[in-house]
Amino acid sequence: MEISGLIVVNKPVGITSHTAVAKIRRLFGVEKAGHTGTLDPAAAGVLPVLVGRAVKAAEFLPETDKRYLATLTLGVTTDTEDATGTVLSRSDSVPDEQTVLSVLDRFRGEIRQTPPMYSALKIGGRKLLDLARRGETVERESRPVTVYRLEAERIDERSYALDLTVSKGTYVRTLCADIGRALGCGGIMSSLTRTEACGYPITAALTPDQLAEMTEDGRAARVIPVEDLFPDAKKFSPDPFFVRLLRNGLRVETRKLGLANEAPGTRFRVFDGGVFFALAEVAPPDEARGETLPVLVPLRQFDV
Repeated sequence: MEISGLIVVNKPVGITSHTAVAKIRRLFGVEKAGHTGTLDPAAAGVLPVLVGRAVKAAEFLPETDKRYLATLTLGVTTDTEDATGTVLSRSDSVPDEQTVLSVLDRFRGEIRQTPPMYSALKIGGRKLLDLARRGETVERESRPVTVYRLEAERIDERSYALDLTVSKGTYVRTLCADIGRALGCGGIMSSLTRTEACGYPITAALTPDQLAEMTEDGRAARVIPVEDLFPDAKKFSPDPFFVRLLRNGLRVETRKLGLANEAPGTRFRVFDGGVFFALAEVAPPDEARGETLPVLVPLRQFDV
């Protein structure tokens, strides 16, 4: 049977997330694989990769915050907001450490960010990155993001190490650029390492090269089973009759399953003879379907 599950990859600097996924696909001999959140080529760190039938789990994985270690370099701006771009300005006037640390208070909690042109975000069906490479700029709306934690340690007069935890959709390089703008000297992100994603720390991650050096059994042992990707979902083993109904995609009254007290929105990892096969969720009755009681709805099957 094809391997299915999640592999916590430590993406090295210099390759795209797509390339990292392709390496994993070849190493594990699977047809399907995908990551759960892009890292730029210049960035390193945790890249959770779903392989085999586990790719079906992507849309159901819990939204978790991401943690990063970044280097903020002051006194320079670029078109990409990081060290890979074209320099737009330089400044020899960089504020002292106390001023830098004080301004960080403005960037903790909920803030608004304008997505950078050099990003994979699509507007009107077009990637901003593709437009930026053609020298085009389009209007982008700012959007709310949350910076749960932001700590800084001075490296030298112009550089600070940032340790931060942020919500999904936060651009760390835009945060660095905004901090530099607030200080009046400009700033860029000169390095980035994602140290945690989807709840998995970098200490649990291996690079593609490290995985390639392992035996086949050793690599297989690094695969996190699909059922473990939903730790907050309750385990449920229905009778064979109801297993057949759920396998056929049917909605089953929770009362018949002994789940009458479960609230709508509650999710279950459903097992057949001890083998996990589906993720399901309690839903309120759908009057258009003639339902009068809450039902258990199969969301996705993972063994077909």
